[in-house]
Amino acid sequence: MCRKLFPSASPRVLTRSVTSGNESGAFGKRYGGQTHRELPDFVEKWGRGPFYAVGAVAGAGSVAAGTLYGGVWWAVAPLAGAYWWIGLKDISSNQPIRRNFPVLGHMRYLLESIRPEIRQYFIESDQDSVPFSRERRSVVYQRSKGIEAVQSFGTRRDTEEIGYEFMSHSNLSSVAPTSAAKARVTIGANHCTMPYDAALLNISAMSYGALSKNAVLALNEAAKIGGFYHNTGEGAISPWHKQPGGDIVWNIGTGYFGCRTLEGEFCEKKFAENAALPQVKMIEVKLSQGAKPGHGGLLPASKLSAEIAEIRGLPMGKDVHSPAYHSAFTGPSGLVRWMGRLREISGKPVGFKFCVGSLDETASMIRAMHELKDWPDFITVDGGEGGTGAAPPDFQNHVGRPLSDGLPMVDDLLRGAGLRDKVKIICSGKITNPFNIVRALALGADVCNSARGMMFALGCIQALKCNTNKCPTGITTQDPALQEGLVVPYKATRVAGFQQKTVQGSLDLIAASGLAMPDRLGRTHINKRVSETEILTLADLYPIVPDGALITGRGAPAKLQAAWDRAATTWQS
Repeated sequence: MCRKLFPSASPRVLTRSVTSGNESGAFGKRYGGQTHRELPDFVEKWGRGPFYAVGAVAGAGSVAAGTLYGGVWWAVAPLAGAYWWIGLKDISSNQPIRRNFPVLGHMRYLLESIRPEIRQYFIESDQDSVPFSRERRSVVYQRSKGIEAVQSFGTRRDTEEIGYEFMSHSNLSSVAPTSAAKARVTIGANHCTMPYDAALLNISAMSYGALSKNAVLALNEAAKIGGFYHNTGEGAISPWHKQPGGDIVWNIGTGYFGCRTLEGEFCEKKFAENAALPQVKMIEVKLSQGAKPGHGGLLPASKLSAEIAEIRGLPMGKDVHSPAYHSAFTGPSGLVRWMGRLREISGKPVGFKFCVGSLDETASMIRAMHELKDWPDFITVDGGEGGTGAAPPDFQNHVGRPLSDGLPMVDDLLRGAGLRDKVKIICSGKITNPFNIVRALALGADVCNSARGMMFALGCIQALKCNTNKCPTGITTQDPALQEGLVVPYKATRVAGFQQKTVQGSLDLIAASGLAMPDRLGRTHINKRVSETEILTLADLYPIVPDGALITGRGAPAKLQAAWDRAATTWQS
């Protein structure tokens, strides 16, 4: 049967938007407030077709000129031959830029080869982030390729800078790093018939449609190779998620893609069918995401392809609205009851994902779990710095708590409610290296997700064209010609290598702190410079709430206790 389980205050029509690029001209496009030129038209229009056409003209022209005029004109023929040799070699390579832009794509690698010198002497440091620094991207590239990520001559960081963070290590411990297999985290052990053992680092939510077919295939193949999960994003489970056979976390947003009626209501029957797939290991209800919390969207009928409509269960020929809120339930208590119903149907771990907003609303959700004696198997906390979804800059820049603030808030509320041992915390938000993982675990996470880190491992060059359908690496485009540049087996191996090296690096850091397992990490293990003369631990900045303190009214910070007390009247709303 298809029905609405928990009525909402008002009906809503559902789905997610796909934002197109601004076509207003070569100037005026902005990213983070920085205006930049587009590439010249001939660059974006270049490809294998123009390569063959220019090569044919150059080859024929050089032979004709040599035959007619002789002499130096025959010298043009070797240049045409070199053009063909380089271009055909590019087309057969594993690098998407070279495959999609033969010959011309060589300029990118030439400029990149001298980029460190240009940056060092003329432009900026490798630590400048827009939004990811060259240093962070380079480490991902190196780990994905199996190259040892080392640097010489000491740290490039200013250790006296306010905000600098570092770990407390042990000088006497003989603890050896544990294995990635032993560091896996069981989710859903309390009341699921099919709990799941998750890796420390996994692929965060990115939908097919936002990503290309080849990108989804490569990511899921990587998940299968490395034994970690692949979150589908809210755009439903596509055939490309299922084909490789990697573990899947099914993300269900306000559009209920893959489990909806044609009118946009949640359909329990369709949910049961997809949840029963063996590859689906967990179900994640999306309340909001860090890139655009509290923001809905629109998918125009003109941009709805037959394939996307079939995968998401949408009618053709109609605009599809995606509201900011769910219609299958209302309020904190409705959320908890609905997740319980999804778990009852599937037998698998069920949780929700959100970017933390107000303290009072978050406290109401945790209070509902306490009062109803039911809780999700996991909560995914997405930092406001998340960014794979295209969104208005006002939302990206000024809405949603950063991970460093939202994560400890959720951890403390669960601890104070006596639920921390029952609910696992997954986090996402610019996780690209081992220290990012260790810091997140210290703040309260059990498991980490990464979206842009995995995109870099796929070959993303931070071209900032994700919403234009012109991604030069074939990752965030539906253009078949550009997608062809992404070689699935090659990129799958790179993503799996990045995940493996990054997890092992985090386990090495944990062992350096004298700890045998990741769950021993705490806020006392990470230090932060807060002034020229003072260094505090994260435990000083975010004091840990004792278990059950909010229930007893003893030991919790006054601000947190007041929010918990106010939630006594709002959790049923």
